[in-house]
Amino acid sequence: MTAPLFTPFDLGPVRLSNRIVVSPMCQYSANDGAMNDWHLQHLMTMAMSGAGLVVVEATAVERIGRITHGCTGLYSDDNERAMARTVAAARGVALPGVKFGVQIGHAGRKASAERPWEGGRALKDGDDPWTTVAPSPIPFDDGWPAPAELTDADLARIETGFVQAAKRAVRIGFEAIELHMAHGYLLHSFQSPLSNKRTDRWGGSPEKRLAFPLSVARAVRAVVPADVALGARITGSDWSEEGLKPDDAVATAKALKEIGLDFVCVSSGGVALKARIAVGPGYQVPFAAKVRREAGIATRAVGMIVDPVQANDIVTRGDADMVALARALLDDPRWGWHAAEALGAEIARPPQYARVAPAVWPGAALVRPREDDEFRRSA
Repeated sequence: MTAPLFTPFDLGPVRLSNRIVVSPMCQYSANDGAMNDWHLQHLMTMAMSGAGLVVVEATAVERIGRITHGCTGLYSDDNERAMARTVAAARGVALPGVKFGVQIGHAGRKASAERPWEGGRALKDGDDPWTTVAPSPIPFDDGWPAPAELTDADLARIETGFVQAAKRAVRIGFEAIELHMAHGYLLHSFQSPLSNKRTDRWGGSPEKRLAFPLSVARAVRAVVPADVALGARITGSDWSEEGLKPDDAVATAKALKEIGLDFVCVSSGGVALKARIAVGPGYQVPFAAKVRREAGIATRAVGMIVDPVQANDIVTRGDADMVALARALLDDPRWGWHAAEALGAEIARPPQYARVAPAVWPGAALVRPREDDEFRRSA
């Protein structure tokens, strides 16, 4: 019997060959939103990882929506051409059946930031900062500038930006598009009572705080063809008594399903630096399980999913339909191959690399994870 992790899954209109997803991972290496050769090698590598779906990193819908100067965008023709080139190259080396998605979003008050290896704080005066925007003029943290409060005209511009970015993604040929509604970025910051203190139609009650994200979702759904899967990364918890809770994630997922979205990826945190997050193996999986059970929408789990047995158990138990990996794939770009070996599943390999298969290479036993390793005991 095939391990559930390696069974096909219908993500709305798109059939995935397995349940492994490459999570969108910012590379902070673009030039005014345009991908370059770094992204070329990164996505080509991920396309051969064994995952059924590769999701391109958080991509800004307008220039001021970038997290850093190095973040990708889909707000210009140059951006679109560069991303189309990169994705075409990745498709050229991808394992059979691999699908590609892109996550589009707006960084909001977390924009105009340093790259992580530069410190990750707000850009300093000499580093070409820009004015950030948010539902309310509340700084992200100490030392961050107060963002400009968005007007209705601003919101209309940003919604149009999401629509235009989605159209560009469709032209590039992505099989899936994901709205970024998590990690403290703009759409999440509208939802969270920690960052949205408005008293107009965009704030106050949970329904009003969710109104703008849902407006964006409707507008994007209207322009994305039926044969392209559309979903969102949502927030399972703000990790704060005053913030969003798992029940809010269920409500969000139900609302998105009603609009016609096909899936959600359930993450958490990011709206407040001081939040105490209980990080550990699979620490966000319970949020995904609750959403899947109560909202009845295709659900992806993400966060400290590292071990093949752990990943397979998540799918087997029905906690999620898919699992997304990020750093585990950076550490081991052939994670999917090794997971298939560990779980007794079959997976296609490029014939150029066939000689590393355990059946023909005695050295394979020396480099594979041990059955009794520490993580496996603690997962």
